[in-house]
Amino acid sequence: MASKSVFVVAIDFGTSYSGYCFSLASGTDQIRQVYWGTEHGFKSPKTPTCILFNQQQEFKSFGYDAVMKYKSLPSSKAESWYFFQNFKMKLYNTNVTTGMELKATNGKMLPALTVFSESLLYLKQHALNTVEEASFQTIYDQEEITWVITVPAIWSSAAKQFMRLAAKEAGMISDMLSKNLIIALEPEAASLWCKQLPREGFMADSSDKKKFEDSPGIQYIVVDCGGGTIDITVHEIQENHCLKELHKATGGGWGGNTVDENFTNFLREIFSDGVWDEYVKSHPTELQHMMYNFSLQKCSASREAVYIHCYYNLTRVAECKKNISQFFKKAEGALWCDGMIMITYEKMKSLFDYSIKNIICTLREILDKPGMAKVQYILLVGGFASSIILRDAISQAFSKKYHILCPVEAQAAIAKGAVLFGVNPHLVTSRISAKTYGLKVNQIFDDAIHDACKQKVSKAGGYVYCTDLFRKLVGIGESVNINEVAHYDFSPTEPDQKDAYFVFYCTEKQDAQYVDEEGIEQLGFCTVPMPDTHLGTQRQLKMEIKFGLTEFKATCSDLTSKESRTVIIDFLTV
Repeated sequence: MASKSVFVVAIDFGTSYSGYCFSLASGTDQIRQVYWGTEHGFKSPKTPTCILFNQQQEFKSFGYDAVMKYKSLPSSKAESWYFFQNFKMKLYNTNVTTGMELKATNGKMLPALTVFSESLLYLKQHALNTVEEASFQTIYDQEEITWVITVPAIWSSAAKQFMRLAAKEAGMISDMLSKNLIIALEPEAASLWCKQLPREGFMADSSDKKKFEDSPGIQYIVVDCGGGTIDITVHEIQENHCLKELHKATGGGWGGNTVDENFTNFLREIFSDGVWDEYVKSHPTELQHMMYNFSLQKCSASREAVYIHCYYNLTRVAECKKNISQFFKKAEGALWCDGMIMITYEKMKSLFDYSIKNIICTLREILDKPGMAKVQYILLVGGFASSIILRDAISQAFSKKYHILCPVEAQAAIAKGAVLFGVNPHLVTSRISAKTYGLKVNQIFDDAIHDACKQKVSKAGGYVYCTDLFRKLVGIGESVNINEVAHYDFSPTEPDQKDAYFVFYCTEKQDAQYVDEEGIEQLGFCTVPMPDTHLGTQRQLKMEIKFGLTEFKATCSDLTSKESRTVIIDFLTV
């Protein structure tokens, strides 16, 4: 945490919903939760991650305000405005660049950086206003706040860095190296919150008031069930209440939004003959309201049929073809009930099949590994975890061997845990390296082991060396202590070299010989000035890296000139 900070504000920027919590930086005994939507008749710890821009590409509204404004627009206006939802998923499993664009619901495009930075700017301003009201203290200096932004643990390094860049664009920090912004991993944040809860803080029968963190050695899996991604990690409680990661973050894009997609596909089957497609194209704002209502119902805690209001324009478009009840004659699991679409509980469960199958399969893969024998608990967090269908399926699969627990406020666990992390990032002591990381280096050429085509001769001195070699820094699956700094020594290849160019790579293999082998990905680079050349190739370069951080930070120094560079490796390709 930045030393001058007075407050910590943690933003849980989710695929479907976003929110934030805050506390004084001096302690976390009072974490303040912000509620949203009261002016629209709601009261929830998060607001929809939706943003609206007008025809001039100017920001208009975010969250519930954006949803309500968009659905009130006439179709002619909606066609020229820009409404974005679920856009966070565009940073998952893709090549993230600074210049990438996002598609609005009507197909119009805007730069992704604009969409993300304007969203964060809105949340920043909202948070500043709330903090000022709560503390009677105007924030004059941005150093007074440490910002924490949560991201999926399974995101690429480029996606995590993109969020830091968006935060900089939003004015949260003045430069990319600022310590006033911490990128937190969502399942870790949730774990930090859950570990200090008494058992009564979970949806489970128990009179045991002992907290998880009071039992060193206890191991548990955290399943962060979001709208976009499912993030799974395994932790062990240490003697000092800190967390040790036991298994690298795993998961995929099987979140609650897959249920929404299955629901729309089901409606497309019911409203055949092009009816559904015409409705989607002609009445996007009404469709938005319908899908919002469904998203609330899918996370219901009741095991009953669901009733969805069939809006006027869908009825009208359908009736142009035939009586609307006719569309339901062959529909399995759905009935027409006087203006409502009734979906049976069995059919609702089938919409969850893809998500549940992947979650259970991944949990089994992890739990079957030899090192997981002591795991006792499965903790379900995130908004999607409030669904009784999801919880029932996990319980049915695992409750004979494991305790299945879910915090009462499953949706708020991540933001509250992120505040704890912002106040004390050292609460997580070690992480498992998700990949093997290495550097491109040169080395004296050896006929016995090096490929002849990699042979090079230096400009001065006739030094024969092998280029493109992969020097492993840390291996996949290795436990990395967060507070430990790894040290590496290098020297220049050419005596007149005035810059040292470090190129970082990663792979899912245990090791590699050359950086151009299949499966090796270039991560980024940094350049260290070496202006003083009088020692030639005898100059020393030192590199220090903290691998366990949520971002890849390296400090590279030329000992001769005392030139030094600290960089967050530039994972973003333009």
